[in-house]
Parts: sequence; C-alpha cells; structure tokens
Amino acid sequence: MRETVLEILEELREDVDFENETKLADDRILSSLDIVSIVGKFNDEFDIEISIEDLEPENFNSVDAMVELITRVQE
Repeated sequence: MRETVLEILEELREDVDFENETKLADDRILSSLDIVSIVGKFNDEFDIEISIEDLEPENFNSVDAMVELITRVQE
C-alpha cells in the first residue's frame, strides 16, 4: 500500500521529496487543493471514503501518516 500511496503523491507533485518530508501539511508543502486531489485519488484507488473529519493536517504530514489514515478508514 505504501508504494501505491507514493506513486499517487509523486504523480501529483513530482517536485516534493515524499520519502523524507514529515510536515507536508504543517509546512504548507501540500496546498489544500493538493490534499483534495489526494483524497479523491485515495478514495478511488483504495475504494474508501475519507470523511471531512479526517481532513486534519496530521493525517497528511507524511506518507506513513497517509498510509495509517487509509488503513484506519478501511477498517
């Protein structure tokens, strides 16, 4: 799953080092529009529904945080 998340992110923003960044949302590396696009792609790719309540910056600060979010939503 981590590889798929990385592919989606790199497709969206190839200028960002997703492997090493840990404050993607907090440091505004990802804009709100980026996050909306990411959520849409995650919903389609993983057949999930990320809710408004899940749109917290800490869920989008790193690849690992996003993988945890997807895993939580899938349960």
